Amino acid sequence: MKDIGIIGAGAFGTALAISFARGGNRVALYGRDAGEITAMGLTRHAGAILPGVILDPAVHPTNTMAEAADAPVIVMAVPTQNLRAACRTLAPALLGRYTILSAAKGIEQGSGEFVTQVMRAELGEGHAYGVLSGPSFAIDIARSLPTAIVLALEDGAEAMAKKLSSSSLRLYHSSDLRGVEIGGAAKNVLAIAAGIVVGMGFGESARAALIARGFAELRRFAEGFGARAETLMGLSGLGDLVLTASTPQSRNFSLGLVLGQGKAAAEALASPKLAEGAFTAPILVERARAAGIEMPISEAVASVLAGTFSVREAVSALMARPLKGE
Repeated sequence: MKDIGIIGAGAFGTALAISFARGGNRVALYGRDAGEITAMGLTRHAGAILPGVILDPAVHPTNTMAEAADAPVIVMAVPTQNLRAACRTLAPALLGRYTILSAAKGIEQGSGEFVTQVMRAELGEGHAYGVLSGPSFAIDIARSLPTAIVLALEDGAEAMAKKLSSSSLRLYHSSDLRGVEIGGAAKNVLAIAAGIVVGMGFGESARAALIARGFAELRRFAEGFGARAETLMGLSGLGDLVLTASTPQSRNFSLGLVLGQGKAAAEALASPKLAEGAFTAPILVERARAAGIEMPISEAVASVLAGTFSVREAVSALMARPLKGE
């Protein structure tokens, strides 16, 4: 029996497995690709997803879902739009009460549900659900670079944060599930906007203004859905936004960068590298409109991605908005 099961052997899931193992946990890392999982087990290398990274001895790669479910704590490290399908695959293997955490950052298209809502709908009410989020790149976690994220859990968050922390990965704890999951979702959309600003050559002053005003609308949205203001001021809101909106290492920022440099939206979105913000933008805007919450930057991003606005038209529309008090 393992201490933690991770569903999803991509870069982030693998990095978490390594870090949790360094913290003294036995970890089952589930991936669907039998060839890749076998290679990881034999070579003890993470592979191309995390170049040069060696798996901790306490990490057990497996392509058997039941092995990952043989742990009291399960982390869903799959993209938001794949989360529901992954939960349906996991459900038959669950034989007791678990703590189930999502490391996804987004809102499900179609349903408009947040990640904890998706997990609860598919896995039932008998488990404790939570979210891991915050400013973190997989490669930094895997290489033991100092990183801090947030664990949101309705009950027992402090004890679980201690269990999952290591010498290089520090987990802060919170009971504000909605605030943490919204911070992780909305910041990806705003990072696309920041990339557009840089790609168009508007300079660092414009990027700083974009981040500040983007954070204001992120906070409005989150508070409109019951999140606490102090949550958004922390790692999972402001901290994650600053990181994701500041470097091409972020896939969302990189998507915005090529859009700002003139690449058509359809061509930019055809990249095999997943940018969660591209999926989140339209549903984020839809939910904001339904709730009567103004999110002009997010709306501009959604319009550019849909091809209804060019980046220059989107910028012009934002700059032409009525002046207002901050």
